[in-house]
Amino acid sequence: MSSAEPRYHRIMVKLSGEALMGAQPFGIEPVVVGTIADEIAAVAELGVQIAVVVGGGNIIRGVSAHEQGIDRITGDSMGMLATVINALALSSAIEQLGVQTRVQTAIEMNQVAEPFIRRRAIRHLEKGRVVLFAGGTGNPFFTTDSAAALRANEIGAEILMKATKVDGVYTADPETNDDASLIPRLNYAEVLQRGLKVMDAAAIALCMESEIPIQIFNIHVPGIMKQAVLGDDVGSWVGPKEAV
Repeated sequence: MSSAEPRYHRIMVKLSGEALMGAQPFGIEPVVVGTIADEIAAVAELGVQIAVVVGGGNIIRGVSAHEQGIDRITGDSMGMLATVINALALSSAIEQLGVQTRVQTAIEMNQVAEPFIRRRAIRHLEKGRVVLFAGGTGNPFFTTDSAAALRANEIGAEILMKATKVDGVYTADPETNDDASLIPRLNYAEVLQRGLKVMDAAAIALCMESEIPIQIFNIHVPGIMKQAVLGDDVGSWVGPKEAV
């Protein structure tokens, strides 16, 4: 049951790169980016402080690049750069709706974005700016899921919302298994023990240590991010055992 007041006042949104490409096989679909920007702006209007970590899988993945002959560290670096492209695209779309943004990167590129500085990021949030974190953690071998969990801890986010292209966590892959069913609530240990594809294990462990809940939902459902912030039961929720 939702109320007029948001349940959360500072959130971390993890947005997959694939969510930005729409029906295209790769790249950025401007209409889709605009729709996601609308979702973020609607939440910002509630007075919620929003940070976003965006992936780069719509452009390149380090693992995929490695499979094609590029060494893993170089491939991961290319993936980090892809996240910057996505963050800049989303930043532009959000600002066109009248909401101020800042892009901070884990790898320095001062002509393009600010470097990640924790206290500066928090100050931007306090001023009502949407802060987009790009470049992952700045290190190879770490996913943007891990980056989202890390930044959520660093800025004191109350929840990590994974905005993806599926409705939540399922018992099996719903695209290949008609018997797959949505799991509305789980605890961290259950996710790790069952090997459920929520986020990578490092991200789950980081959230578990600080008891930051994770909510997974389909970003392409209109108004769903606002519903989640207001406290509606949407998608799947992962949290401490006693809260399930």
